[in-house]
Amino acid sequence: MASCLLSLVFLLAISANGSFAFNLDSTKLGMATWSDARAVMEYQEFLASGKSEIEKRKDGPCAIVTTEEGETESEMAKAIFDMGMGDDIILISGQEAPPGLGNQAEYPIYITLPPTKLRDFLNDLPSSFKDRRDDFVFISGGLKYGNIEKVLKDTGYCRDAMTQFLATGFKTKPIIQDISTTLGSAENGEEKFAGECAACGKWAGAIEARLERNAIRCKAVFYREWRRMMWERNAYDAVFNLVGAVRVEPTTLLDVALYYDKEVSDMVWGISTELRGRKAITLTYGFEERMFAIGETTGSDKPCKLDDEMFPFMYEEFLGVPVINEYLSYSQDERWLLPNTTFLRQSGGGKPILI
Repeated sequence: MASCLLSLVFLLAISANGSFAFNLDSTKLGMATWSDARAVMEYQEFLASGKSEIEKRKDGPCAIVTTEEGETESEMAKAIFDMGMGDDIILISGQEAPPGLGNQAEYPIYITLPPTKLRDFLNDLPSSFKDRRDDFVFISGGLKYGNIEKVLKDTGYCRDAMTQFLATGFKTKPIIQDISTTLGSAENGEEKFAGECAACGKWAGAIEARLERNAIRCKAVFYREWRRMMWERNAYDAVFNLVGAVRVEPTTLLDVALYYDKEVSDMVWGISTELRGRKAITLTYGFEERMFAIGETTGSDKPCKLDDEMFPFMYEEFLGVPVINEYLSYSQDERWLLPNTTFLRQSGGGKPILI
């Protein structure tokens, strides 16, 4: 009888939603409506591809697109160049790309522009870039690059084969240095890490090789795994900074990890639910442990802050999480932060109780 009832629930789930999900964190059968049809399609395409290994290209000369003339070259552009072998070129936004580098007709093009300038660049590409779209490398993560998925979707660049680089596992000053942290060994004996860099797409292997040559840990993965890592990092950057920024006293990311774990947990689990329902993304098991490890090992010298310009690339996708919406409202009403930001507040939202 029990098996028949379970089968009935299964069939009802399929007919009602077209998809289903088991909640592995509980003993109950949970169902979720996947509102992001593209995510479902990408997963089906991934299964149909039959790929089981990353096709890795070697590192070689590359082009690095940085900010407009007259501005200081970005730290990321300089770091990518310094980790190369001396044969890279740096292009100011608007300059044309060369037909080849070294003896290679194809080469990666790192787009190190800040997210606030990325959309305009993609909508007005120099002519020599238009046939090289598949060689673009987009950078995500941290307070400087955030989450650019919406920009890439709106401009037609959010594709499995597109190279994307989660560049949060190293610092650039005073020297380029890995800042990922180990979490010990997993059940299978493999060492677990938190905060490492990751890359996906056509040039993932080249990125991995360049970073590992400079003693920086980097994973070359398929797009689906990279996307989960990127959203996890977005959640960390958004939540830890928000929880700390609303305090009266100056607060670092380390302080948040040590003293405000309850508030952090409420927010990240809210994000986890939001991502499952709206984006068909399930954060990888152990995400809380990894977030706190990053805060504890790298956050001592990083003050928590909120930035008007980066708001769309940090919080826009999390406004549906009630506790985050409440804290953002509180940050404006009580702490006078984000003065130039307007967002949709949830009706009936209460004032958060700060611990």
